[in-house]
Amino acid sequence: SVMKIWTNGCFDILHRGHIEMFKYAKSLGDELIVGIDSDEKVRRDKGKKRPINNLHDRTEMLKSIKYVDRVCWFNSPEELSDAIKYYKPDIIVIGSDWKGKKVIGQEYAGKVEFFDRIEEYSTTIGCDRRCCKKYMCS
Repeated sequence: SVMKIWTNGCFDILHRGHIEMFKYAKSLGDELIVGIDSDEKVRRDKGKKRPINNLHDRTEMLKSIKYVDRVCWFNSPEELSDAIKYYKPDIIVIGSDWKGKKVIGQEYAGKVEFFDRIEEYSTTIGCDRRCCKKYMCS
């Protein structure tokens, strides 16, 4: 049987931290499924100047990464939970900042694994401190 791994996020501006997480997640199983936030959900969660890359572009970028096998999108926590229920992953991989919190859809997965984020690689921090500030931040 195929060992399915799930991870999700907005993945608006891809960086090395994302790639390292995908590599780690893929190492745990056979098929890596990546759920991504719709443009509307990104705007609700991150602000009206996001996303930088639209859903179609983010999907195509993710599909081009060798660790990613499948990409699907969701517009709400309920749709995220439904997607995880549908795919029934063996493992959900999520950032370690979620330790001790309710992970949406965890009841439909075999277990949850936490990935320690690489602090210097964060879209939000990067946008606040580096190249994107003049375009996105007020």
